[in-house]
Amino acid sequence: MTHLLAAASGLGLGLSLIVAIGAQNAFVLRQGLRREHVAAIVAVCAASDVVLIGAGVAGAGALVQDRPGLLTAVRLGGAAFLVVYALVAARRAARPQALDAAQGAAPGSRAAAVGTALALTWLNPHVYLDTVVLLGSIAHGHPGDEWWFAAGAAVGSVVWFTALGLGARLLRPVFARPGAWRLLDGAIALVMLAIAASLVLAA
Repeated sequence: MTHLLAAASGLGLGLSLIVAIGAQNAFVLRQGLRREHVAAIVAVCAASDVVLIGAGVAGAGALVQDRPGLLTAVRLGGAAFLVVYALVAARRAARPQALDAAQGAAPGSRAAAVGTALALTWLNPHVYLDTVVLLGSIAHGHPGDEWWFAAGAAVGSVVWFTALGLGARLLRPVFARPGAWRLLDGAIALVMLAIAASLVLAA
């Protein structure tokens, strides 16, 4: 019973940390709406979370906390990447003729999509603070069941990214109009810039 309680706690905490409007989720949503390399992106995001959760439970959180310079470097690098991505999203929003899901521009390459997903995940300092440090610390509040807790959190990540990426197609009728894509990309640009600003100010 303690195993199941630990797994349920991990599932709840994992979902509470990941189900939020952020750079990674916005990217997965957009790719899901366009049906571009969805399986690969979902796999990359979920696998990255599983690795980070495992690292946190294994004790990597202490290493992250002891190296503030490393977090600062990741924070500034992530901010620079998000500014560039925000500009790209803003450019898409300004060109609605390229945003129609049915008649839009040719799909980007799988390598570019996977690279963007990796960058949005691993250049986000919050992933180290939340997933590695916080989740790892709370996992050790379940002595003997830490890895059950980790398993629950990992399941939460896999379920969330799969639902977000594959479930986005249900919204395709809404995004059949270029205007809807303009709003989405405009919102993505604002979210990216806001996150980038928060990273710079926190550095």
